[in-house]
Amino acid sequence: MREATDIERAVTALAQSANGGLIVLPAPSTVIHRDLIIELAAQYRLPAVYFERAFVAAGGLMSYGADVPHLFRRSATLVHKILQGAKSADLPVEQPTKFELVVNLKTAKAIGLTVPESFLLRADELIE
Repeated sequence: MREATDIERAVTALAQSANGGLIVLPAPSTVIHRDLIIELAAQYRLPAVYFERAFVAAGGLMSYGADVPHLFRRSATLVHKILQGAKSADLPVEQPTKFELVVNLKTAKAIGLTVPESFLLRADELIE
């Protein structure tokens, strides 16, 4: 889905199915249309899980993804190694090792979703 109309059509179709929900994956179109996706999820009262915290800060329900500030700190270590003379081709490719779970309680309430206490206790951040 690249265009806003594609996203609107897909979310509308999901809203018509029983127990529908969204898992929003990283893609240029999801970043570009972030506000539209969040708005449609709220309009249709669909629970949605996003790949980064920025979606939750903008009103999305929850995110689970790599801790971006941690990734930047790790990249600084790699830059340091390169500046010390290491060849970039000799450095290992690193996968994220730290992830964060962020939940927007205001959005949960707005869509009528009760989030279990045990789940909230595992969250790294709660937005109220």
